[in-house]
Amino acid sequence: MATPMSAGSFLAGLRAEGLTVVEVGDWEHHNRNQKGPWGPVHGVMIHHTVTSGSAHTVELCRDGYTDLPGPLCHGVITKDGRVHLVGYGRANHAGLGDDDVLRAVIAEKALPPDNEANTDGNRYFYGFECENLGDGKDPWPAAQLTAIEKAAAAVCRHHGWTERSVIGHLEWQPGKVDPRGFTMAWLRERVRERLK
Repeated sequence: MATPMSAGSFLAGLRAEGLTVVEVGDWEHHNRNQKGPWGPVHGVMIHHTVTSGSAHTVELCRDGYTDLPGPLCHGVITKDGRVHLVGYGRANHAGLGDDDVLRAVIAEKALPPDNEANTDGNRYFYGFECENLGDGKDPWPAAQLTAIEKAAAAVCRHHGWTERSVIGHLEWQPGKVDPRGFTMAWLRERVRERLK
């Protein structure tokens, strides 16, 4: 069980991991905390956006849309490898997921199949949206993949978590496919190496 890091610690941790961070507006106070608590935090969730164009993607993730108000994550990782901070606190990114998966993340064990959606993930996970069409064809540039690895590792490093605390949306909520174009096993191995 971990208390969410402060916005300042989050920013400092990302920069210490070697990331280029772009602060978008009043990101430190932009959240959905009025809808429920944020924390304790247990992991980092990776998504793809199903969008193209960095400016449009960042704006959408910050503001959300009619049926799903923003922020839709904490950081948007664009194709150039920059991390755009759009919110901090509770964010509309994880949705309902599997309580068995949450228990496995907390215990840092292998994940079971996600077969139910009965637990509020927005409370428990940091979220990074990654600019990609999610069609399995849109490329993932090396700079972006490295940034995803570094961002996940930065959060894990702060909390003393292993790579087992990094999951994909597809591992949390039945029916989700993101991120598509690389495997979470591959990403977790990269995070594991970085945390050595």
